[in-house]
Amino acid sequence: MSALQLNLAPLKEPLGFIKLLQWIFSIFAFATCGGYSGKTVLLLRCPNHNFSVVTNFAYPFRLNKVTIGPFDAKTCNASWNESVFLVGDFSSSAQFFVTFAVLVFLYCMAALVLYVGYLHLYRGAGKLPMLDFVITVVVAFLWLVSTSAWAKALTDIKRSTGPSMIDGMEPCMKDQNICHFDEQRSLGSLNVSVVIGFLNLILWAGNAWFVYKETSLHQPPPTSPPNPADPGAPSGI
Repeated sequence: MSALQLNLAPLKEPLGFIKLLQWIFSIFAFATCGGYSGKTVLLLRCPNHNFSVVTNFAYPFRLNKVTIGPFDAKTCNASWNESVFLVGDFSSSAQFFVTFAVLVFLYCMAALVLYVGYLHLYRGAGKLPMLDFVITVVVAFLWLVSTSAWAKALTDIKRSTGPSMIDGMEPCMKDQNICHFDEQRSLGSLNVSVVIGFLNLILWAGNAWFVYKETSLHQPPPTSPPNPADPGAPSGI
């Protein structure tokens, strides 16, 4: 393998600069989603007294394992004597999004090392640019798939932890006056993760052109030979 030749010039070119942006935005993608923890609060108006019930949930959003209750008879007059679960298991979409973002993060690190330290090897071998181009196209497509799936899951998470969560709870259906939605912790960072996911899609789709230019598929237009009749052309000896 050729020796390391450190050269920061590619970071000033679209090929390296966009890869650096992709590396940064992949960090934001898995950090804003994978590091989230939230809560939803119900206000129960029981015959004896009113009290708030705080329910915590977090990544990977297996809400169907998050329980509310039960409460003893003294607390709520036996109105809530069984455990109630939140609705939905959104771990597959969330973990797919986060895991894919981590893999992209690692690939960007490897690509940046190749651009900065082994650019002569990258541009000297026809297979590496072609492999880079194929991976870029595949990653752009997977950003579309993973972000779309995560955006759909986030919509369902908002429904399962928002005001409509009480609609499917049996104790609340038996006595509509007992359950009142009180609060939901902001899901702002999760909204940001979806936005960043689509920004990553744009970055990777746009970068495909610059990687394509490094491949053998992109041939520069052939230069025309000088015209012998041209007075400015050098004459043979």
